[in-house]
Amino acid sequence: MKSLFKTTIIALMFISMIGCKEKQTVEINTPEEVKKERKETADIADQHFIDGMTGKVWHNYLEIKMALTLSDADQVQQTAKVMAETFSQERAEMKSLAQQMSETDDIEVQRELFAKFTEKAGPMFEDALSGGTIYKKFCPMAFDNKGAYWYASIEEISNPYFGEKMPKCGSVEKTISK
Repeated sequence: MKSLFKTTIIALMFISMIGCKEKQTVEINTPEEVKKERKETADIADQHFIDGMTGKVWHNYLEIKMALTLSDADQVQQTAKVMAETFSQERAEMKSLAQQMSETDDIEVQRELFAKFTEKAGPMFEDALSGGTIYKKFCPMAFDNKGAYWYASIEEISNPYFGEKMPKCGSVEKTISK
């Protein structure tokens, strides 16, 4: 009986040692990695709008802007598709531009459509802002030096028209606060 008990104990210890042999690791991010990770997420902040539709469009707009900044055509397509579903027939032109962005995988065409979308959506964002701050920014070199605007929730420049080629090109043209 004692030998059976000892054998059982030894077998259980052996099994527990094998079962606990799973390698455990801890990932520690350096400050540079943390900073890079923050830049790769949409710059969503503390803006509030008078209606839910504008707030949702703003959120999608920032995601598209960030995807363009990172030259991620697939993400632009996915987010633009979601954005297009947000619009009612009252905003048919913006809905059409969002649908067009979702239907092309050409990043340069997406950037042109984004600029057109910004022209239409900008006044909506400015008029519907009920709290927080948004920034209207301008890149003078976009589209063969014709220039283009975009909106953002932070003051720092991250240019959606040149992506990683010239991420800091541009300036804040207008600060809108409520």
